Amino acid sequence: MTEPIGPFRKSSYSGQEGNCVEVAATAGGGRAVRDSKKQNGPLLSFTRNGWQAFVTGAQAGAFSHLTHQG
Repeated sequence: MTEPIGPFRKSSYSGQEGNCVEVAATAGGGRAVRDSKKQNGPLLSFTRNGWQAFVTGAQAGAFSHLTHQG
């Protein structure tokens, strides 16, 4: 697992409820993702290329079918 080298950050759109995803940089340009409610819990680690593919897909709407508008 690649350890975070920077602070974890969450979206400025996130509220104060603590139900957030936080992201931190890792060595080599990758990213680590965690649940803000479980700061000492498991991390998801992504390579630089993996993270870029995710961001590109999200910007293109590739995951919009997974959102729930209710």
